[in-house]
Amino acid sequence: MAENVSRWTLQGKTALVTGATKGIGKTIVEELLGLGATVYACARSAVDIQNCLNEWKATGLPVYGSTSDVSNEESRVKLIKEVGETFNGKLDILVNNVGTNLRKPTVDFTPEDYHFLFSTNLESAFRLNQLAFPLLKTAGSSCIVNVSSVAGVTAMNSGSIYAMCKAAMNQMSKNLGCEWAKYGIRVNSVSPWYINTPLAQTVLSNQSYYEEVIGRTPMRRVGEPHEVASTVAFLCLPASSYITAQNIIVDGGVTSAGFYPLKD
Repeated sequence: MAENVSRWTLQGKTALVTGATKGIGKTIVEELLGLGATVYACARSAVDIQNCLNEWKATGLPVYGSTSDVSNEESRVKLIKEVGETFNGKLDILVNNVGTNLRKPTVDFTPEDYHFLFSTNLESAFRLNQLAFPLLKTAGSSCIVNVSSVAGVTAMNSGSIYAMCKAAMNQMSKNLGCEWAKYGIRVNSVSPWYINTPLAQTVLSNQSYYEEVIGRTPMRRVGEPHEVASTVAFLCLPASSYITAQNIIVDGGVTSAGFYPLKD
């Protein structure tokens, strides 16, 4: 029985979560904390990260954090240095959650848009994986979870550059999951459909768009942040120790339904 319990706890584990103050990211932090992990949280907004740290620390949770723009190389290097110092040279869990989008027809994207979206959504995760590698290797039995999107799996009205980034993230997770398995590092991605977050509400607040989304979703609703966070947390638990190089889709059945006629 004791062995069963130990598979379902993160007690004694350390984690870094990026984009940690809103929506899915904040919920991931709270999910990992609830399972016993000590978490280092970061975000671009100094106000947001401080407010979250105050909230979490007020309840006695073991959480650290700092302001960090992970789309910037200097900031990434500084972040991993701070994490290494905080956790004595090792890291058990890295969750690359940072992501943003610009919704435009493909012909309207500028070179600046392209650079912004790739540096934020893909380059940040790739470089943090590289930079955190020594800490993850030292920890042993460590893991990376890259928060991707259904946009990287199937065509949807999200913007082609965002979709390209997420498709590349899924492939990156597969490659690193295989390449780094020998070091005891598992790497997976999680691909949500529309989730009830501030970012998604920018389009879901349009009633006709919302109805179109629901019409494509077998479960007839958008997801909630905790439904993604719990999937991420599972991939961090010892219970998932034989799962690597996978992309777990959290979409209420959308990508499986295809052209299946959805009727009430």
